[in-house]
Amino acid sequence: MRFSLLHPADQLVMIMDRIYYYGMTTTSGGNLSILDEQGDLWITPAGVDKGNLKSDDIVCVKPDGEVVGKHRPSSELPFHQSVYRRRSDIRAVLHAHPSALVAFSIVRRLPDVRLIPNVNLICGKIAMADYGLPGSDDLGEKIASRFSEGYSSVLLENHGVVIGSESLYKAFMAFETLDFCARIEQHATLLGNIHTLDDRLVEISKQKNKVVLPSFEPMVHTSEERAARRDMIRLIRRSYDQNLFTSTQGTYSVRLSDNSILITPYGMDRKYLEAEDLVLIRNASCERGKEPSRSALLHLSIYQKNPGMNSILIAHPPYMMAFAVTDSPFDSRTIPESYIMLRQVEKIPFGASFLQPDMTSDLISEVTPVLICENDCVITTGNSLLQAFDRLEVAEYSARAIINSLRLGSIIQISDQEVEDIHQAFKLKI
Repeated sequence: MRFSLLHPADQLVMIMDRIYYYGMTTTSGGNLSILDEQGDLWITPAGVDKGNLKSDDIVCVKPDGEVVGKHRPSSELPFHQSVYRRRSDIRAVLHAHPSALVAFSIVRRLPDVRLIPNVNLICGKIAMADYGLPGSDDLGEKIASRFSEGYSSVLLENHGVVIGSESLYKAFMAFETLDFCARIEQHATLLGNIHTLDDRLVEISKQKNKVVLPSFEPMVHTSEERAARRDMIRLIRRSYDQNLFTSTQGTYSVRLSDNSILITPYGMDRKYLEAEDLVLIRNASCERGKEPSRSALLHLSIYQKNPGMNSILIAHPPYMMAFAVTDSPFDSRTIPESYIMLRQVEKIPFGASFLQPDMTSDLISEVTPVLICENDCVITTGNSLLQAFDRLEVAEYSARAIINSLRLGSIIQISDQEVEDIHQAFKLKI
């Protein structure tokens, strides 16, 4: 889908729908705008249900101040106008009140954007704007002054967040990523010492280069491949809907019976992926005209060393990622299902997954089907796509249960004898 070719009103509706239905704003909260090439400012209306917004609800404010539309523009129009006046490079502004970022705004503290590399790269430096009355010129001036200093992601004291970018889609990416980072930090705070990436590690993360492979033109697409494409897209969308990864992060792959693999492409929005977007890799060559995930070499190495594994998922689920950014080990001996599905979950150092893919793949086995990569990602594997996805779900649910249990009391793990009973009853490999 070419988001940029949609009319501004349609773009605003699509992104507001996405924000609302992913629980990042309320019926009455938040506003979005786009400044088009003619200088018209398109903005969401005041007093209209954000969960039922239509294209004809969007208001157009002309350069001379004329308002066109059946509703009043958002009461926060002044700060949108202030941002556009100060920054000619910004063509879209997003404002919302996701609970994770509001939590930071009411303690007047900025989330750490160096917990994982993608956040720092997408959001850049962030700032806090002083409190101002919603809808006032004072608030508009306070926000715009931070944008004048070069910031494009600004938290508002006791309020929410404002993101500006060259397009509404890029503003949404930064917003979603910043909210995701805030949730990880909040979960991690309950676990222990939080590790952030220093300048050296941020530079190391930039070595995650594009995968360059010879290209080929597939002459035939088998029924097996087409079924795999269909099933991958279904679970990719489900993963996004369940907050297991974001629009910019997360990789799925499936091995076919001829040892070729299907893998997600690099740089495409996970919510809108279609079956034809998936990339076929066969005999170390890549489907012509497509760019595979930058983790493709790791996937290939894992498949080579594990003949029984036919699917690999790399994701960034926020509760599991809390373990990735702290010292706390993840122990699957919480309930029998968690242990049966996850077995021994190991941590590996930051950078190992993309700098040392062969070493990382050596750690994967039936006994260790899940890896946590420090300050980076979670890897789950399985003998099928569904099993790998199930492990990802179980891992995130288990991590959430562990973190929530810390509010209640001391964790009591399943005993060694109870683990042995599970091994015997379910014939688990040791």
